[in-house]
Amino acid sequence: MSRILTVLARGYLFHGKDGAVIWGDPHDRVDHARRALCAWCSVPEDGKRVQGKEWQFQTDFSELHPEFPELVDADGVGWFLRHVLRAADFMLAHPEKVRSTSLKYAEVLRSKFASAWRSKVMQYQIPIFAPQTKGAWTLRFDDVLADALELGPLRREEPELPHKLTEKVKAALPKEIPAEVVCTLIRYYLANRQDDCEWVVLPVASFDAYFGDTSFSKKYLPKIPAEVVERSNAFGISRYRITEEYLP
Repeated sequence: MSRILTVLARGYLFHGKDGAVIWGDPHDRVDHARRALCAWCSVPEDGKRVQGKEWQFQTDFSELHPEFPELVDADGVGWFLRHVLRAADFMLAHPEKVRSTSLKYAEVLRSKFASAWRSKVMQYQIPIFAPQTKGAWTLRFDDVLADALELGPLRREEPELPHKLTEKVKAALPKEIPAEVVCTLIRYYLANRQDDCEWVVLPVASFDAYFGDTSFSKKYLPKIPAEVVERSNAFGISRYRITEEYLP
């Protein structure tokens, strides 16, 4: 969720509606980006919130619908809540088209997700300098916006790999590992490697999402030969580097 919210924040901090980069001081658009995060996360109130209590943050951002119609509807249902509920509805309506392991959660999502999500949205709004310990170890909009400011505008860098290198990668892999998996790792490495370090953080969960399931982390990643991709978990951080032989 941290990655998703950061991507969203970067979009509204640095880009206009047409996707073009907006130049100038991004700090002037922080409030705009925060409202976008609130709109995307919006969930209608359940009637239990005590009005006027500082510790019970607002979760219904229907008033942001005119500014962000793509993120929240007039009833206060944000993009993410709407997406999850529609997925649950689809699973319940078409059980033959989804995995049984997913289907068993559909009814739970339909009946309980809004309440659980409402609690998360409250946590996201805790100020970064809150004196109480209630804000410790939680993801907050303040953290997301700080990361977005550091990362800058969204970018798409997908270096093309020479055909000869692609064939070399394919020949070095076990048959059960698609060459595209390792080629994607190489392209990501080339796009994110810093000048002062040959290691790149490996966002395993993001790669799972990119490929559509957990096959990347559970099936492919452990079997990639070390002579192609060298991995390290130093300091609890998953990192990797591509050996020189497999770089363009």
